[in-house]
Amino acid sequence: MLRMALSVLAALIVIFSLWESYKWMGQQTGDAWPGTSVELPVSTDDIIMPHAVDIVGELFADIRDGRATLPLIVFLAKKAWFTFQEAAIGFFLGSAIGLGLAILMLRWRFAERGLLPWINVSQTIPLIALAPIVVTWGRHQNLPDIASIALISTFLTFFPVAVSALRGLQSPTPEHVELMRSYAAPWWTTLVKLRLPSARPYLFPAFKIAATLSVVGAIVGEISIGTKTGLGRATLEFAQRYAVWPERLYASVIGSAFLGLTVFGLVTLVERRVLRRAEG
Repeated sequence: MLRMALSVLAALIVIFSLWESYKWMGQQTGDAWPGTSVELPVSTDDIIMPHAVDIVGELFADIRDGRATLPLIVFLAKKAWFTFQEAAIGFFLGSAIGLGLAILMLRWRFAERGLLPWINVSQTIPLIALAPIVVTWGRHQNLPDIASIALISTFLTFFPVAVSALRGLQSPTPEHVELMRSYAAPWWTTLVKLRLPSARPYLFPAFKIAATLSVVGAIVGEISIGTKTGLGRATLEFAQRYAVWPERLYASVIGSAFLGLTVFGLVTLVERRVLRRAEG
């Protein structure tokens, strides 16, 4: 965990150094590549590219939250906690659905031929169009908005788990499968004792992708339905005031990135513990 934290810190230092170097170069050359008249792809003025130190400083500036006044970093942490809950529900639901679909497609070959193309096609549906449908349905069913947002997150999450789990469950060699059959092992025993352990190298990378996608789904869902909580709402509000406080929008983006890194790190910790226990 310490090594991961140090890696993130080193990456941030590199990113901020490149950011400031690019900004300094642009301001020296009038937003053109040095020695040419070719414009830089991104303007380096303070609205488009605030100084990194100003963005970090804004994290500790005060902001109104209802009747209270909080540092922005505390405000974003509260929003991130709400988004984390939505993403966690979506992650667990999506992982369960994805794994269930993989087992179903493994068990019956015709299910794989019938479902797999539709599973792939499902990811071409834009969330911005799907979110209002899900929310409207949820409100008709008297579901809280957090449940609707979690469903949107689930929609993004189940796909990588379903595809990778199916590949992992199919990974044992025919010899190993035949050995289980020679012992008269039932299909479910073969699944639990052979196929699921063999699928671990495929499942955990899928869980990491699904975890970060669950955060994306939760944030997009919050923005789409206009909920007053979560990082999505904060990002939308800061985007509307971008011309006045561009640093706040960048700060909310950093908050979203850290939430994504957090869920990724949690899955990584679980992976290490599971693999350590399996080796022991």
